[in-house]
Amino acid sequence: MKKSVILFLILSAGFSAIAQNKAYTLSECIAIALEKNISIKQGELDLEAVEIDKLTAIGNFLPSVSASLGASQNTGLSFDPVTNNAQTTTFLSATGRLNVGYTLFDGLRNIRQVQRADLQKLAAQYQLDKIQDDVALFVANAYLDILLSKANLEAIQSQNTVTTEQIERTQALVDAGTLPRGDLLEIQATNSSEQQQIVVAENSVTVSLISLAQLLLVEDYTNFDIVDEGYELIGDELLEKPVQQIITVAEDSRNEVKIAEKNVELALKDVQIARGSYYPTLSAFFGYDTRYTNATSFEQNIDQDNPIEIRQIGTVQQTGQAVVAEVPNTIVRQVGADPFIDQLYQNDGIGYGLQLNIPILNGFAVRGNVKRAQINAKRSEYRLEQAKLDLESNVYQAYVDARGARKAYEAAKSALDSQELAYQYATDRYDVGLTNAFDFSQSKFRYNNAQIEVNRSKYNYIFKVKLLELYFGVNPTELKF
Repeated sequence: MKKSVILFLILSAGFSAIAQNKAYTLSECIAIALEKNISIKQGELDLEAVEIDKLTAIGNFLPSVSASLGASQNTGLSFDPVTNNAQTTTFLSATGRLNVGYTLFDGLRNIRQVQRADLQKLAAQYQLDKIQDDVALFVANAYLDILLSKANLEAIQSQNTVTTEQIERTQALVDAGTLPRGDLLEIQATNSSEQQQIVVAENSVTVSLISLAQLLLVEDYTNFDIVDEGYELIGDELLEKPVQQIITVAEDSRNEVKIAEKNVELALKDVQIARGSYYPTLSAFFGYDTRYTNATSFEQNIDQDNPIEIRQIGTVQQTGQAVVAEVPNTIVRQVGADPFIDQLYQNDGIGYGLQLNIPILNGFAVRGNVKRAQINAKRSEYRLEQAKLDLESNVYQAYVDARGARKAYEAAKSALDSQELAYQYATDRYDVGLTNAFDFSQSKFRYNNAQIEVNRSKYNYIFKVKLLELYFGVNPTELKF
């Protein structure tokens, strides 16, 4: 039983170590960056904010509806809100109102606000796509830096293995009296120099891995690694295409130009919105209100038992004789308030109509807004023109750099072949004692540098070609290595 538990723990630890030391491919690194990158998340929030702006613009087509309720307790002399009679008492009153408003015409500003929101959404999407392209390019560049550092480390380690073997052979020849001791010291010095280079190369690999891990927001730097096999240049047919064809495709596909184009459309739409303030605004309104009070009131009713009474209504001026008449005999009595529901129907009222607002003079505010919008539109047009010029310049530069990188890579490979032959010749001569250790070390040093230069020019060539492919409209996640 104990053996089973121990075996299970060992296997679990082994699987855990494998999981922690997973090596990531370039496509996996790009996918992680597109998911976690903070700039991309901010771009996604900008896109959500634009969605809210569009919702607000659509909401301007809906009527505005508001309701209000009020209640108050009155003590002393006050006016009854229902009867409008002044009375000294304590009573409770309540009011309720419902108001509806709707803009019938506002110079087409509402319609253009919705159109502007649609344009802004496209611009935000293009901006997000550009951020994703940039992040993918940064990841690819960081990934290639790691590959370059690892390739250089491997080359130095391989040469140091040869140096170690050479020390053993030289030691034997020195002991036999065939070579002077100075040759052994020269080879040992070369070994020490290569050991130092190995440490520097290992640090370079570590630093480049940390840089990529930080770009991917990976916290476990120690166990982070990449797949460093099978990355060769796949296809450079793009270099055979006319550069103008690449520029044309770039202008149609690159987000820099699309963003600038949408900004021009947004600026022109702002001009239309600003001009809408020149036109009158026509709106409709409807209101409903009702009231309630619990205040008591007084009413006069004819006395059914004695409906008529004789009252003096005046005096004859000359004789002083009283003038009497029969008048209704009324009885005043206090009555309570009507029920709440009854008062809501008895005391309600409605109001509706149209309102036309005609701008006549507003201190040139509208004219100023229109002029500013026109200036911004002109600026956007200049930015679009500049974006196209910058893109054309960048494509030309990328095209020239890629072709130059290809020539540099081919030259580096040719130089490596020559240095390899020279190194092999120097090795053969050194083994039979026909050359000294210094000349041998110099040949080996040139061979090492040639290997490093091939690695550098190779990955630089790969990056330049992939950059050109991005300008040609290739999706960053579909780049082939």
